[in-house]
Amino acid sequence: MPPTSSNELRVTTTLRPEMTAAIMADTGLDESVLRDLVHGFYAKIRRDPVLGPIFADRIADWEPHLERMVAFWSSVALMTGRYHGRPVPAHTPLPVRAAHFDRWLTLFRETARETCTSAGAVHVIERAERIARSLRIAVEEAQAAPDAVPTLR
Repeated sequence: MPPTSSNELRVTTTLRPEMTAAIMADTGLDESVLRDLVHGFYAKIRRDPVLGPIFADRIADWEPHLERMVAFWSSVALMTGRYHGRPVPAHTPLPVRAAHFDRWLTLFRETARETCTSAGAVHVIERAERIARSLRIAVEEAQAAPDAVPTLR
């Protein structure tokens, strides 16, 4: 949840480096590990027969997307504040169902366990599960809206 007052913002901004350092010490995660996680995960996504085509239809230049995802996971996992985006609107028009989110999580969990320390894997997987749950609900609600455009092939 974002800070609600300028005082909370100042405290968050002031404490962020200490929070990030503590998370890094506890989990073994750092920018390099997150980069490996993101690149390894999306390599699997691109080869996946279920998820690969969905991404291929939307991403022509992978390098900017990967950098954006490294910034996203840096913010989510290390609380660095590097990511400034809106993931929900980017995902609601996608042609996905619950099974797509389940597959996404399977590949993410697998890659996290291969790439991260045990503590780091637990840390990012817990966050990935929350993110997937939130995005799944948002996508389902968007698809169920009376004015929704059919998105499934």
